Amino acid sequence: MNAEPPVVLRTLIVDDEPLARRGLVLRLAGEADVRIVGECANGEDALRAVAHHEPDLMFLDVQMPGLDGFATLRALPASRMPMVVFVTAYDHYAIRAFEAAAVDYVLKPIEDSRLQQALFRVRQQRRERQAEAHCARLLGLLGEVTGRPALSLDEALDGGLGGASRPAWLSFRDGERIVRVEPDEIRWVDAAGDYMCIHTERETHVVRMTLRELEQRLDPRRFARIHRSTIVAVDRVRELRAHINGEYFVILDSGQELKLSRSYRDRLDLLR
Repeated sequence: MNAEPPVVLRTLIVDDEPLARRGLVLRLAGEADVRIVGECANGEDALRAVAHHEPDLMFLDVQMPGLDGFATLRALPASRMPMVVFVTAYDHYAIRAFEAAAVDYVLKPIEDSRLQQALFRVRQQRRERQAEAHCARLLGLLGEVTGRPALSLDEALDGGLGGASRPAWLSFRDGERIVRVEPDEIRWVDAAGDYMCIHTERETHVVRMTLRELEQRLDPRRFARIHRSTIVAVDRVRELRAHINGEYFVILDSGQELKLSRSYRDRLDLLR
């Protein structure tokens, strides 16, 4: 039985340096699922090329004359937005790149292993988008059957508990690195002033951010504030042990003990 051909990623390369464009074209030539549909030297040409080719993926330089990479994205309508991998010689744009919902951010000169990592993330997001589109079609059919055309996934699963959309991952600077953490990996977070320690299954990230800022980015159904300086992942809680003065010890699956203070006793029902 013959294997199914890979789904083609129609790809646009946008960079004001001809050698950089040429190098990327040559590196991508060996990828069976990547087809270059156009090359552009500036943001204005990129806008026209996106409208004409409707690419799935765009490698986008940050610094260009006229419209830079970020301005180019802002000028694109959401309905035509491809997946974006930023390419630049400067790492201080990384946070802005992830805030602009880029799939990845690679530095020039591009290493082969780093390009492969970016393509892995692109393919992963492509699969997620396809799954979301399939889900949307199913919800549309279900909505027609039930007479509720605006039916959401949460409503279909649990009878109406809707919620705000949350990111699939968090990005931030940890020292000299830009790291991504999936919420599923987080066990607990503790804070000291304007710094936080995000404890995951594999390591601890020290981040310059307030706990309130992070709390606003986490799903309140999955993460609970149990102390003025502590947030825990609800599904990591294995035991609650009463302490003095209405306080509790929260025991995580890793064995870590954390204190739930009296002022956060309303979170007990969520943790039980």
